[in-house]
Amino acid sequence: GAAVRALAGAARRAALALPATSAEEAGAVALGALLGGYAFDRYRTGDRKEPVAEVIVLTEAAGADAVLERTRILADSVALVRDLVNTPPMDLGPDDMARIAAEVADEAGLQAQILDEKALADGGYGGILGVGRGSARPPRLVRLAYAHPEADKTVVFVGKGITFDTGGLSLKPTESMDWMKSDMGGAGAVLGALRAIGLLKPKVNVVGYLPLAENMPGGTAQRPSDVLTIYGGKTVEVLNTDAEGRLVLADAIVRAGEDSPHLLVDVATLTGAQLVALGTRTTGVMANDDEVRTKVVEAANRVGEPSWPMPLPAELRKGLDSAVADIANISNERWGGMLVAGVFLKEFVPDGVRWAHLDIAGPAFNKGEPYGEVPKGGTGAATRTLVQIAEDVAAGEL
Repeated sequence: GAAVRALAGAARRAALALPATSAEEAGAVALGALLGGYAFDRYRTGDRKEPVAEVIVLTEAAGADAVLERTRILADSVALVRDLVNTPPMDLGPDDMARIAAEVADEAGLQAQILDEKALADGGYGGILGVGRGSARPPRLVRLAYAHPEADKTVVFVGKGITFDTGGLSLKPTESMDWMKSDMGGAGAVLGALRAIGLLKPKVNVVGYLPLAENMPGGTAQRPSDVLTIYGGKTVEVLNTDAEGRLVLADAIVRAGEDSPHLLVDVATLTGAQLVALGTRTTGVMANDDEVRTKVVEAANRVGEPSWPMPLPAELRKGLDSAVADIANISNERWGGMLVAGVFLKEFVPDGVRWAHLDIAGPAFNKGEPYGEVPKGGTGAATRTLVQIAEDVAAGEL
């Protein structure tokens, strides 16, 4: 598909002569160069800035070959996510992204299953269907699976995949909408991470869910006060159609329980409140287990993706009480919106499953100038964190 581009197809080269004495240092140099050399010029007709395709690192460090191969896989996977986030939504609807996911699965040796709107209806995925109702482009649920023959643990990743978010009938103002092509950044990160995991082959089973929908205010769109039945039977009163990410995630989080996860992690461009609390570069990490939250934050910071632990205060649940359904999708309180979204999701986490929630609303899309290895536009945020989490589980550390 047009949206899948290998870095190897580009023309530019960079040679780096730095005092990288260990294999890890050589890998860090190469990763920074490849990520920093990213460019997205598919839609330009004038001067094109080709991405850096080849990085030459001169090092005599032992084990550098293996580290650099891992670096190439990670950089290609992050570039894929950036490409998807940067692609205009007219060219990346739910079906387009599902098709690309199937191509990536083929390349990385993953199993792929795609549920279309009929299969979603038959399966009872009311959240994904409700959000996708207003669009002429119907929703999809993609399940990707990586299996290791010696693994005894399964990690499940769930990524919010709203290919464009108008807010639905609870319409966003223009300045909040023009960058909502990035609202599939969580699903992109899960796809990129599964690609890398399939190629790196850690000793752990990994399943990824991509609930994909376009949130539009069409004549068939869900209305504020409609009630949806989430996969598994719990009902949600939709008081605001712009709190849609948590609805598609709820379906996939409940479904994830059928995979008997050792650990469940969802990642989503979920709330504007994340930007208010933590700014544009720091991911908020919530969990139903203190040790999991600590270790996920530590894994994210270890790979250079700034993250910060956030609480899920029990008293916020009362604000989600509904007069007609099991739960409402927003609170009548204006405070702590990032945490309220986490409290909502926690209601759908299967009993006994350790779970972490990453809100990447700001980090997934850089509206400002490039900094460090992060370009303007899609960043690929959380992709490397998810890979690290899978590797930490494989190593028995999480």
